[in-house]
Amino acid sequence: MPHINVDGVRFNTRIDGPEGAPWLTFSNSLATDLGLWDAQVVLLEDRFRIFRYDTRGHGQSGATSPPYDFARLEADVIGLWDAMGIARSHYMGLSLGGSTGIGLAIHHADRLLSLAACDCRVTSPTAFKQTWGSRIEVALEEGMDGLVEDTMTRWFTDPTLEADPPALEKIREMIRTTSVDGFIGCANALQGVEYFDAIDRITCPTLFLVGAQDPAATPELIGAMHARVGGSQYVELSDAAHISNIENEAAFNQAVIDFFDSVVSGEPKTSKI
Repeated sequence: MPHINVDGVRFNTRIDGPEGAPWLTFSNSLATDLGLWDAQVVLLEDRFRIFRYDTRGHGQSGATSPPYDFARLEADVIGLWDAMGIARSHYMGLSLGGSTGIGLAIHHADRLLSLAACDCRVTSPTAFKQTWGSRIEVALEEGMDGLVEDTMTRWFTDPTLEADPPALEKIREMIRTTSVDGFIGCANALQGVEYFDAIDRITCPTLFLVGAQDPAATPELIGAMHARVGGSQYVELSDAAHISNIENEAAFNQAVIDFFDSVVSGEPKTSKI
């Protein structure tokens, strides 16, 4: 895995797929790492040159002192692309990574070929800001271990938690091993996210994808985002909460394939799966 230095941070990255194929960048959620996308890499590595990175303060990437904001997280992606010689890329992000992608589509439209924004927010009302304050307190007092199970109950539906498939332990380990500074820094970014009034400036082919039971980035919110982005697609996945690519992998993957097929054909789809 190549390591790339951007703004004094050593980023852990990974490249898959054939040289010369169009670039596709994956960006992970808060408190996960680039392994979040393993199943989607297997799905897409024959058609894309895939670039993944651990977000600042996550996985094996270095952390800086909080707070962070989305301008910083966007600049990290641009710096990584510049270092890799990636002029333009398709982009798929979930939660924090999806919000970062929306910022890129607004502020760096010339660098995006398409955007898949999954289970992400573009607003931070007072109640949302306050939930992060309490979680930051837990991280400071107990470390990331203190956040694992509460996070899992928000990220996955009860039936999935009761079945406890092996993928859930992988996610728990990602949460545990996220640095406290990285978690707090990115939580601060989420507390300040305010892109809603600007998302109608997005012009690249765009997919908004959401788990039907997502309590944070709800279908109502994602639907409102879809309504403001001309020509965008909307897919709602049944039997999935926040980490929809893990909880309903088959439906998520089908939505992704349909989206990229539509980018090529120019025939968008909007559906519930």
